[in-house]
Amino acid sequence: MKIIILIGLFVAFSWAVFAQKSSSYRFVEAKKSNKDTVWTNYKTKTLVALSDFKSQTEPPLNKYGSWEMNKQKGTGYFRTEKINDRWWFIDPDGYPFINKGVAVFRPFTSEHQQKILKQKYGSVNNWYKHESTFLKDLGFNGAGAWSDVDLIRNSPSPMVYTVIVNAMGSYKADHIKRFGGKYKIAGWQGYRFDLVMVFDPEFDAYCDAAFKPLSKYKEDKYLLGYYSDNELPWKTDALDISLKNLAKDEPGYIAARKWLDQRKGKTSSLADITEADRLAFSGFYFDTYMQKVTAALKKYDPNHMYLGCRFNQQDRQELSNPEIFKVAGKYMDVISINHYRKWEPDSAQMADWEKWSGKPFLITEWYVKAQDSGLANNGGAGWIVKTQQDRGYFYENFALSLIKSKSCVGWHWFTYQDNDPDNLKTDLSNRDSNKGIVDSDYEYYNPLVQQIKELNKQVFNLVQYFDKRK
Repeated sequence: MKIIILIGLFVAFSWAVFAQKSSSYRFVEAKKSNKDTVWTNYKTKTLVALSDFKSQTEPPLNKYGSWEMNKQKGTGYFRTEKINDRWWFIDPDGYPFINKGVAVFRPFTSEHQQKILKQKYGSVNNWYKHESTFLKDLGFNGAGAWSDVDLIRNSPSPMVYTVIVNAMGSYKADHIKRFGGKYKIAGWQGYRFDLVMVFDPEFDAYCDAAFKPLSKYKEDKYLLGYYSDNELPWKTDALDISLKNLAKDEPGYIAARKWLDQRKGKTSSLADITEADRLAFSGFYFDTYMQKVTAALKKYDPNHMYLGCRFNQQDRQELSNPEIFKVAGKYMDVISINHYRKWEPDSAQMADWEKWSGKPFLITEWYVKAQDSGLANNGGAGWIVKTQQDRGYFYENFALSLIKSKSCVGWHWFTYQDNDPDNLKTDLSNRDSNKGIVDSDYEYYNPLVQQIKELNKQVFNLVQYFDKRK
């Protein structure tokens, strides 16, 4: 009997040890949207479960939030460099930098939020002083798109920041007026026929006007770089769409028809278009946009990096199109990507992005929403989990995949604060959803923020850990 008991205890102990050593992940229940009625368990990597990884104090940080070691050439502005097969940002003084940021870092503006801000902080300047310190304590070192750039720049303690220009977006706002303020057929982000109007000669003037104000930033060392737009629709079949839907006197049709004539002859038709033609045209189409926005950018600020136009779409669109990335590599210093619809980044796809472009990438939007926030969570593309702790596990899992990739130079969580659900002036995609690390009352979401801190404070050590294991 004693032998049986001892054997049983040994088996149980052995299984427990095996489970601890073999499992580098936990399961988190999640669903893609409220339309899904079934919760699904997803494998989720966590920091504490990494085999043989030991948390330790990172090297000291400088004023930019860079690690003060492995110094490279400092140029006075941020740049990128590939060192020992891994991409890095290099700060103005020459130190390696991974950009861990929060998008929309600004005080939100509903009546309720303004009231709470005044009660808690007294002024916007005091809010920035307190909350920028809070972000740095969490291991963040930058502000993403739509942050209060002037407040950040004019502070005694600025943070690294980025600027979004919205060149094509501003042109679209005027273009739609020609159609009575509404397109009959509009696709992603409201673009007519899912086409970006890159061939319109009027866009050139809008492009120049959009970039002209950037000259005020050109000597600012804390500026990481610029995005020209956000989530434009780069359809792989833009050639077919243009020839099927645009009037024959429209610039987009004329450009598409001329391109096809030169490639396949003037007697060619839609039926003659192959997948190779579609991919080739998508590169030409995207290159036209790239030429215009980068020329305007370098005209007004030759010092700072171009961070792209925030790619977003997957199937038969930019994130799976090698021609788009090939063109991006010609013009972009870093490729910005808003990452949704997948539980975690795909390692093969991340490798393709770098292989196709020859450039690193920056994740400029990602988030997950939790039921325990009390918000409806109907808006936005982020996944839904049950608790703030699950949001923390999602953060760990996602960031670990990015760090393991040698071509990722950072990520920006979307966003700083939940929108006020009673503020009907906000965009529907943001209004009722738990995207922030603070709520509408400026209360921190725990344990989410603690889990973020634990991961962020180990990024340098995690880079060494993953690089040694490959």
